[in-house]
Amino acid sequence: MSKARLIITAITIQGLTQAEAARTYGVSPGWVSKLMARWRIDGDAALEPRSRRPRTTPNAIPPTTVELIVQLREQLTRKGLDAGAHTIAWHLHHHHDTVVSPATIWRTLKRQGLIEPEPKKRPKSSYVRFEAALPNERWQSDVTHYRLDGDGDGDGDGANAEILTWLDDCTRLALSVTAHQAVTTPIVVTTFRAAAEKHGDPASTLTDNGMIFTVKHSGYGRRGGRNAFETELRNRNIVQKNGSPSHPQTQGKVERFQQTMKNWLRAQTPQPATLQQLQQLLDEFVEEYNFRRPHRSLPHHATPAARYQALPKASPTPGARDADHHTRIRHDRIDKTGCITLRIASRLHHIGIGRTHTGTHVLVLVNDLDVTVINAATGELLRELTIDTSRDYQPTGRPKGPQKRRKPPNQ
Repeated sequence: MSKARLIITAITIQGLTQAEAARTYGVSPGWVSKLMARWRIDGDAALEPRSRRPRTTPNAIPPTTVELIVQLREQLTRKGLDAGAHTIAWHLHHHHDTVVSPATIWRTLKRQGLIEPEPKKRPKSSYVRFEAALPNERWQSDVTHYRLDGDGDGDGDGANAEILTWLDDCTRLALSVTAHQAVTTPIVVTTFRAAAEKHGDPASTLTDNGMIFTVKHSGYGRRGGRNAFETELRNRNIVQKNGSPSHPQTQGKVERFQQTMKNWLRAQTPQPATLQQLQQLLDEFVEEYNFRRPHRSLPHHATPAARYQALPKASPTPGARDADHHTRIRHDRIDKTGCITLRIASRLHHIGIGRTHTGTHVLVLVNDLDVTVINAATGELLRELTIDTSRDYQPTGRPKGPQKRRKPPNQ
């Protein structure tokens, strides 16, 4: 028997007062008074558990926003793009001027039955992550397969094609994505030269141990030599790095890129039947991926192109291939006074940016006393200066106070 029923019975049958019943059963007199009031109105129905849901939810998102979330989920999924809560939040903020937290979006998708349960994943803390600090500091490359559509029915029963990718480690910019019947070392060299001509030479490369990239694990007689790609890198003073054999996680960024690319390709109709058609689709995907798709691994979900353009580029170091590039990068946010702070030689300096940028997330690139401040989301250059160590505040150089309007001539 429930405690509520015992209290009602003790008061109505045994003749206890409400205060005595509260002391006997260890509850507050106020709760007993409310219970009796509900029992007089509803009878035994008052003894059933009641929902604790509030009568109103003023902070709930409107139904139009719920419909927009569901619509974005369906559109992104149909295109083969990421349709998670963080991606939907980015599209709502940048394309629909609506701010909704990823947690709220996730709960909305769950209530709509659009979230599929997944098995428990490996904790993120167990992974050893690494990331280049600057663009062109390290390029990753890999080859993946894609089956062409032989008869146009979309079942991928045609010839097998290979896709070669060059990806910037720092910004995830797709530098080169090309389709081939079979990738060979000359193709690797040709695509690398084209990417280097467009974006500049990288300081290093990271690939697996495939024979198209290296012959250091080849059979007896060739081990220790260099193929054309290794010779190309050596001539350019570029450091070559290779993952451990049978350990593709080292090239995880390009591997994950290829998964995203193939999900997008499979969602296209009609499916490509020739290498030319496949290359056309790859060019469309690279345009979407680099310039329009938010990237969850980048700060503030910036696009790879915006991140690549915002940062200075690393380059090979002649005679010191393993030298560390001493470039200092800070992530900061402009305070309400329009400033950011930077500590140099154990002294804090305030750098003026402007109150119009209050709350903006910025990247601060420091090279000795030379400082560059960049909008982290858009890549806009906000200020360049050389720190004056003799003073704390580094002024913007603009006149103080509101600017006077100049009178037009002849007045």
